[in-house]
Amino acid sequence: MNGQLRSTISAGLEVDIVLKQDQPTGKLTRGIVKDLLTNSPKHPHGIKVRLTSGQVGRVQHIIQK
Repeated sequence: MNGQLRSTISAGLEVDIVLKQDQPTGKLTRGIVKDLLTNSPKHPHGIKVRLTSGQVGRVQHIIQK
């Protein structure tokens, strides 16, 4: 699943995000969602979230468990 729809993302979900500094390379960081930072229902580049580690980035993939 991709991370463009806010309704599919919630706190506690495991996701892959791209950090701001990694956008040119597309390097992904995996973590658990702590907060949703994007207020709009969808975003073409991914919903912005804060992970439990404190890192902030846009969701690229939702990890299915």
